[in-house]
Amino acid sequence: MFQSDKEKLEADLMKSPLNTEKTYAYFGLLLGTFPPAAFFTKFAIDSRIALGEEAWIFGILFIVNLISAVVGYFSGKLIAKSVREVEKYSWWAMFLVLPFVGMFWGILAGGAGGAIIFIFGAFFGAILGALVGGIALPTFTVFHRLLKRGDVIELQHFLPLAFGITFAICSFIIGS
Repeated sequence: MFQSDKEKLEADLMKSPLNTEKTYAYFGLLLGTFPPAAFFTKFAIDSRIALGEEAWIFGILFIVNLISAVVGYFSGKLIAKSVREVEKYSWWAMFLVLPFVGMFWGILAGGAGGAIIFIFGAFFGAILGALVGGIALPTFTVFHRLLKRGDVIELQHFLPLAFGITFAICSFIIGS
């Protein structure tokens, strides 16, 4: 688990360590919550949906968002096992494999959430999820690999990293 005694000491000194499963589960929760919400916000602004007769649409979008977040969280625990193995690869091999793992993760979460919208939405949810996952997972994992000690990362390192990547993707969605 630890490559040296120094790394073990650094892990022991962490105040709020997160193991890899929790790290990717929380990251999946963020990715399943905020990018779909950003997409729905952009959709609502562009289509000028008001809280009138179309208010039921917000209920459906909330359910879609909730399902994407829950699936992102629980599938993040499974993705963590793959990432743990991929982080052992060389940097180049890791860069080649991670976008595909991220796209798979995004397809799971986005497709599950989108399935609520007449199954037709699963196709678009999977595409958007694959785009987000294919970008977010490799970016996050590079920093995770650099910042972790053994199998844990400090919470104070995880939070700005995870929120920064998630909100950068959200700003791209809203701005496009």
